[in-house]
Amino acid sequence: MRLATWNVNSVKARLPRLLEWLELAGPDVLCLQETKVGADGFPAEEVAALGYATAAHGEGRWNGVALLSRVGLDDVVRGLEGDPGWAGEPAGEEGLFETPRIEARAVSATCGGVRVWSVYVPNGRTPESAHYAYKLRWLEALRTRVAGELAGTDRLVVCGDFNVAPTDADVFDPRAFIGSTHVTAPEREALAALRAAGLRDVVPAPMKGPNPFTYWDYRAGMFHQDKGMRIDLFYASPAVADAVKAAYIDREARKGKGPSDHAPVVVDIDI
Repeated sequence: MRLATWNVNSVKARLPRLLEWLELAGPDVLCLQETKVGADGFPAEEVAALGYATAAHGEGRWNGVALLSRVGLDDVVRGLEGDPGWAGEPAGEEGLFETPRIEARAVSATCGGVRVWSVYVPNGRTPESAHYAYKLRWLEALRTRVAGELAGTDRLVVCGDFNVAPTDADVFDPRAFIGSTHVTAPEREALAALRAAGLRDVVPAPMKGPNPFTYWDYRAGMFHQDKGMRIDLFYASPAVADAVKAAYIDREARKGKGPSDHAPVVVDIDI
């Protein structure tokens, strides 16, 4: 079975590229993030023409996740149990919200006998931001939920845009990120706690060059100079991780006109 994850940075803007990639790469299950459409606006008919069922969870112009599967799509759950919600920035234009907003950041389903999660972890903005504290609380809620699911299945995958680089080797220059999110000790400790719940980090091989980066800023030259980060992660239970036959980053999907700033991660398993 071929599994993949891709932050498409707007599924409508990237639809022709998505459809072409589905035909070329042929994943059995694709996890999407940052779809930026409501669930009723997702192009389900277009992907259905290629044989994929869809479970989408969206809120409009922000966030949004989806699962595409041609090996079944059972027990779909939209959202994350225990999600703390985004309460706003105290010093921001909107201030604090009356009640925290539950954002479209997670969707899960059973596909071909494997429980699959597509997640879009909050960015965090800056370490001083309330969004950073929200990010850490959200990751803890994910850890709690994953630990619960692992008690009932040994075939589980959590993949997506985690907005955290697990180690200094996962960024092009650690010095360039001093004082920034994505690399701080609390974020990395949150990822370590998620793995400690019973998951392994499946590190994909780059198609070109030595670095397994999955994200490159749109600024001129960042991609061509390979100044990127590995923040799109594939975490798997031991039974799935042991069945991995190949894993790679499809850099070709980051090239050309109008790409996402992320590349797909593709993992083949024999399970």
